[in-house]
Amino acid sequence: MNPIKRLAFVVNGGKNDSVSLVSRLVKSAEGRGIECRVIKDFPVPSGSMDGMDACCVVGGDGTFLSAAAEATRCQLTMIGVNRGTLGFLTTYTAEEVEELFPSVLEGEFKLQSRAMLECSVHESHSDIALNDVVIKAADSSRLVHVKVFCNEEFVTTYVCDGLIFSTPTGSTAYTLSAGGPLVHPDMKAISLTPICPHTLSNRSIIFPSDVTMRVENAQPDQRLLVAVDGQRNLNILEDTSIDISVSKRQLHIAQKLDYSHFNVVRRKLKWSGGYAGEV
Repeated sequence: MNPIKRLAFVVNGGKNDSVSLVSRLVKSAEGRGIECRVIKDFPVPSGSMDGMDACCVVGGDGTFLSAAAEATRCQLTMIGVNRGTLGFLTTYTAEEVEELFPSVLEGEFKLQSRAMLECSVHESHSDIALNDVVIKAADSSRLVHVKVFCNEEFVTTYVCDGLIFSTPTGSTAYTLSAGGPLVHPDMKAISLTPICPHTLSNRSIIFPSDVTMRVENAQPDQRLLVAVDGQRNLNILEDTSIDISVSKRQLHIAQKLDYSHFNVVRRKLKWSGGYAGEV
């Protein structure tokens, strides 16, 4: 990879030691002649990463998600430093990033490309998601009645608490809690998981990456809420359909050279077969 010359930092000041860690990383980067920009605003302002080569997020997975859309629009490489809890996306620990930061700045990392979802509720209002697009009732106490189409082919009508359209990256997030499948992050696919469906045979469906999903409200008197990555809500009218597809843009993530997806999954989800000596 090419050396990083201009680096944005997105820092969650509410996370333990994040501010002081960023100060040390900025000092290290500027000492190597790298232009740095620190972003503390949430949501991350549009245009705040313009002109940068990469973005270093210091916080938790939520902080990473808050920066992902803007980083994708600017085609930046993201470096995630975990100061949160799980750290599926922010895979560098504070100790690792301080030790490896000089080599990371020189481009010594494994570059991963992750698929994104594009969600559109009308021609002028769209967004992209790294994890998921969730459709629920605007009134959280009510069920949704929605029709789902795949490339104009009717799939079914769901009566449930909501629908989760997930990327492979998001398969370890909300969709996992709802009983959805784990999907390898190198896949380019859309998983659809109903939340608490009234029909017990309703299960997750995996769709290929070249389809367009459409969701229509089967109860026009009820408003729907569309949440993108749990960060941003799209306002929709009662009779507006929701289109979801795999975006042409991808997110680029810098990982350690020895990064292993399944090592992360085993550790974070506490997988173990219980055999002595198992890695």
